[in-house]
Amino acid sequence: MQFIHNFDPAQFLDSVASLVAAFILGALIGAERQYRQRTAGLRTTVLVAVGAAAFVDLAVRIAGSVEAVRVISYVVSGIGFLGAGVIMKEGMNVRGLNTAATLWCSAAVGACAGTDMLAEAALLTVFVIAGNTLLRPLVNFINRIPISHEQAEATYEVHVIADEAALGETRDRLVERLAAAKYPVGDVEVIEREDDIVELVATLVSTSVVGKELDAVTRSLAVLPGVRHASWEASTTD
Repeated sequence: MQFIHNFDPAQFLDSVASLVAAFILGALIGAERQYRQRTAGLRTTVLVAVGAAAFVDLAVRIAGSVEAVRVISYVVSGIGFLGAGVIMKEGMNVRGLNTAATLWCSAAVGACAGTDMLAEAALLTVFVIAGNTLLRPLVNFINRIPISHEQAEATYEVHVIADEAALGETRDRLVERLAAAKYPVGDVEVIEREDDIVELVATLVSTSVVGKELDAVTRSLAVLPGVRHASWEASTTD
């Protein structure tokens, strides 16, 4: 039988050690994801780690370390497709990025185990778990720090509601006064409203502003003939 011919007890035990290590380390990473009820939990993380270890171990045994490097590159790209499946967009929010990154790291743990770098696989596991647990209080602290418009990078828009008859003049004054305030306009969109009312939306080139300066611009626009309202807003969501 071909199995008897190919079977090598030493290599078999080496594969067992690699797969067991990938299973245990993947389970440690996945337990944290499961506790937080993430899309990819304990079983998914374990399967990713074990699968990566199995593919890399197989490549090492059949063709050596050179081909194992090629298989690792395929594992990295393949996990990218799997990670994309756990990323969800809900309205303006995106969820699952951290879980996708965890799956990617789990594949790295499995690849280390598959190449018999068990100590490195264990060290990487420590870093992954630390990233998902110890950094969480720091993230929450940073998120609670108020951020000013001067520090934020975002897309800024100036909205002016005016009579349609004053459209041309209002658009010229809008661009002119923003340029005078050192906020060049990238685009001006005209939206038709009811009863001969239009809304001009000017998107600024700048990714950060001084709020008081834009307040002054909108106040000066609001008193123009034919202008009913002027305001500005920022959007930090791509």
